[in-house]
Amino acid sequence: MSENLPSIGEMLAATVPMARTLNLDFTETTVERAVVRLPDQSEYHNHVGGPHAGAMFTLAESASGAIVLAAFGDQLSRAVPLAVRAEIGYKKLAMGPVTATAELGRPAADVVKELDAGERPEFPVNVAITREDGAVTGEMTIVWTLRPNS
Repeated sequence: MSENLPSIGEMLAATVPMARTLNLDFTETTVERAVVRLPDQSEYHNHVGGPHAGAMFTLAESASGAIVLAAFGDQLSRAVPLAVRAEIGYKKLAMGPVTATAELGRPAADVVKELDAGERPEFPVNVAITREDGAVTGEMTIVWTLRPNS
């Protein structure tokens, strides 16, 4: 990859206004996992002083989008990735900065094989949201699809 090409995190920050709004930091993006950090910002706090649930949802969904682009970016000429549905569980009180770590729930090769067969594959992305002390404060699963271009 050329040093002049933007990283996936830079591309998402440039093209997804909400990622810029929340000042998300895309710290790692590979086909194995994506790690995105939400800094502690009082303007996005909830009534107990931690990050608002909506900000954590956006954090986790953004991490899922980063891994989807890392895993399937080479398919963008023939299909568009779209989030289909999501479920989030808030497990513990989140305070301070939080980090979302996303992993594909199915092998990318299996998803591409379905796309090659003319199908519209769906696949889960599993995301853990953690505090700085490592405690898991939330878990999210986002089901994505690769919608073939017409």
